Amino acid sequence: MVDSIRSEQPRIGTRKLYYLLKDVFVLSGIKIGRDGLFEYLREENMLIYPKKSYTKTTNSKHWLHKHPNLMKDINLHRPEQAFVSDITYIKSRERTHYLSLITDAFSRKIMGYRLSDDMSAENVVKALEMAIKQRKNTLSAIHHSDRGLQYCSELYQNKLMKYNITPSMTDGYDCYQNALAETINGILKQEFLMHKCNNRKELELLVKQSIDTYNNKRPHLSLNMKTPNFVHQKTSEASFTGFN
Repeated sequence: MVDSIRSEQPRIGTRKLYYLLKDVFVLSGIKIGRDGLFEYLREENMLIYPKKSYTKTTNSKHWLHKHPNLMKDINLHRPEQAFVSDITYIKSRERTHYLSLITDAFSRKIMGYRLSDDMSAENVVKALEMAIKQRKNTLSAIHHSDRGLQYCSELYQNKLMKYNITPSMTDGYDCYQNALAETINGILKQEFLMHKCNNRKELELLVKQSIDTYNNKRPHLSLNMKTPNFVHQKTSEASFTGFN
């Protein structure tokens, strides 16, 4: 049963496994609780341990205008109220590639992404354009990112302005001020994108499949074990009934 789920989500943790399998256990006559599942997986050498790595992808030493941090005291109450953005690197056997992500802060749904061979503003803005196309409403929103050159560029800022999205940025060099975006990066890289692809074409397919599984099948502890897309779809209707 665990192998079946891990065929799509290779590094899914035990808490989420138990949530997905507990009803199946009952139907199969298997008497095991969450702690028991932990012990069983430990005995079978099937526990998942986190990997730690860090590579800097942010160049904030530039003269372009940096915007204040609007996320410090925000009260999230609806989807598409705030988006968080970040760039992470992924290596293939061919070269190093860069994955730009736009995530809805409320539902944790990845709304837009772009895999490219560089971190140019022209490529990074493609992820934003995808997120904008997937929006369920046109209410005002916040876009939070680090102070990278791409996000401060005229191209990127003009796109935000066009769609009534207010820029927000971290203060200085503290990556924890964009912790949610960093977390999403980590989930994709540690749970889905572990195997090195031969080239960008293969990696693009793997990224697409991984994001689809993340959005639609992976339960989130912070979402009461619901999936990002379920929460996004379920609560988006409220956006049209007075939330702003």
